[in-house]
Amino acid sequence: MSFLVLGGCDNNSDEVIVYTTVDQIFSEPILKDFELETGIRVRAVYDTEETKSTGVMNRLIAEKKNPQCDVFWSGDPVRNGVLQSIGITKAFQSDQTDLIPAHFKEIDNHWIGFSARARVLIYNKKLISADSLPQSIIDIIHPQYKAKFTFANPLFGTTTFHVSAIFATWGDEDARQWMNALRDNELVIASSNGDVKKRVMNGEVAFGITDTDDAFEAMKESSDVDFIFLDQQAGGIGTLIMPNAISLINGAPNSGNAKLFINYLLSSKTESKLAISCAQMPLIQDTDIPGDLPSLDQIVPMKIDYKLTSEKLAEIQPWLKQWLEK
Repeated sequence: MSFLVLGGCDNNSDEVIVYTTVDQIFSEPILKDFELETGIRVRAVYDTEETKSTGVMNRLIAEKKNPQCDVFWSGDPVRNGVLQSIGITKAFQSDQTDLIPAHFKEIDNHWIGFSARARVLIYNKKLISADSLPQSIIDIIHPQYKAKFTFANPLFGTTTFHVSAIFATWGDEDARQWMNALRDNELVIASSNGDVKKRVMNGEVAFGITDTDDAFEAMKESSDVDFIFLDQQAGGIGTLIMPNAISLINGAPNSGNAKLFINYLLSSKTESKLAISCAQMPLIQDTDIPGDLPSLDQIVPMKIDYKLTSEKLAEIQPWLKQWLEK
């Protein structure tokens, strides 16, 4: 395979160290396949569901002066952007990175996207009909949805990304008003996206916002659950698209193997595996996908500035903590 010769090897190590926020059930098979195909051992550090996307990021920050990690594989690019801003990532360009559309990678390739998810509204068909659902995130604050809606703690995981993108798109004042209106409408705060899925499936709430992989899992587990994409109407802000993001760590102890691993992820073969295992939508053209998987071409995307969203993520953390405590 071409990606196995790109990047070169500048050390004699037989391992690569990967920190990842992606659920172990989906990321570990990819890591195992890389080991089998290359003979390079993968040492992986995974985030927990409760500290999703923050645990390994904080570990990378703590290790900045003495890097222990080679590659950061995140479920979204905003953490990679935070790490780039403080000098923890390193630019990496190869033929494989050229396969990814420009909007889904950092301009100097400090992070490169692949295999995207989207934020969706999942709902329990026994509790609410499809024609009664909100069509926009703005609609959720309406009185008829009081105490019927959930999303995950906005300090963690892709909910942080989503909220940061809303702040970056709408501006602080409008975003804060929306968040306060959600709280006043008795939004149920779940512990994680998986908890959102469970609460909707169990009928504790009528609907919630989570990611497409959780939505597909819910539909496999219960015929009572379905999902929709929000803000697809004319004038809507669109659905947030969240690519995985891969970054080379500055000062990586096994940089040669790290580049081989990055190129391995940036392939149609890997994107096809993630499409099958967790309903992720490929970014590389002509990748084979299951027939029931939505195409990015069919979704009106939220137009966001990933760099600004990364900056906003760090900026709004104190306010979000106060919001949660009210």
